Amino acid sequence: MSTIPQPAAALPPSPPQAPDEVRVYSHSNVFYWWPVWAVGFIMGFYTMVIDGSVMATVPPKTEAVTFTEPVTYKKDNKTVKVGEDELPREGLILPKGGKLSRLNKDDAEPADPRVHMSRSKNLGVLFCTVLLLVITITNVPLRGMWSVVVIISIALIAVIIALIGAWERIVTTLSFLDIRINAGGYFFLSSVLCGIWAAATFLFDRQTYIIFTPGQFKVCQSIGEGERVYDAVGLNLERQRGDIFRHYILGLGSGDLVVKTSGAQAHHFDLPNVLFISRKVQQIEDLLRKRVMETSNR
Repeated sequence: MSTIPQPAAALPPSPPQAPDEVRVYSHSNVFYWWPVWAVGFIMGFYTMVIDGSVMATVPPKTEAVTFTEPVTYKKDNKTVKVGEDELPREGLILPKGGKLSRLNKDDAEPADPRVHMSRSKNLGVLFCTVLLLVITITNVPLRGMWSVVVIISIALIAVIIALIGAWERIVTTLSFLDIRINAGGYFFLSSVLCGIWAAATFLFDRQTYIIFTPGQFKVCQSIGEGERVYDAVGLNLERQRGDIFRHYILGLGSGDLVVKTSGAQAHHFDLPNVLFISRKVQQIEDLLRKRVMETSNR
């Protein structure tokens, strides 16, 4: 008589293993400047590809006119006639003695417009607004209650302006604000800022760190400085994440980490702008807990 073997009972999934090492890097405020170069690239692409308009620089007292009768003009040493079937045509009439820009100083004929500039003034206004906001947020820290106070104040001011009916006048006044940057300006500023951001984030910022292991941690607080080793017994971690604008909006979940040791010669280490700080702290706690369990099992 044969017996049918029973399938083995499924084993419960093992809990995730704590890492053997956790590296924590401290970043500079340059990391929070990513919206500036990101918006700059978007504005440059829109100006050059989507809008496609070009800018002509003209002398003062130039008039914009509409031609309603056939005209002739000279182009590349050839006389070109605009017939009635091509009318009306718009153009710019320069004052007497005025000249358009040339590619070379000695050129006899003016150069065609080639500088890409958007027709909309809103692109430059938006870019400058993002730039000013990032400068303010990265240089004026607003922790804890201050962040809440600022948010409530902004909302309250917006409601008061709406109640007194002043938004229309403000919008009308701001409509006179005209800021324009050509595509080359957007791409140049964004490329330089992106290069600085990448070098700071992936190269220089990685030279200041703390490496946590089950029994100890290593600290390097400045570029070129050697590592110092400390015992992890009695280690205290403090997470500071009260700046809503800097940590949550620009930092995508960053925060400041304070590491304190115990004992007669206690040490205090500040690591500002740690990315994904919640996950990092959890990994460090799991690592320290792993050390305690290994010690108790001996």
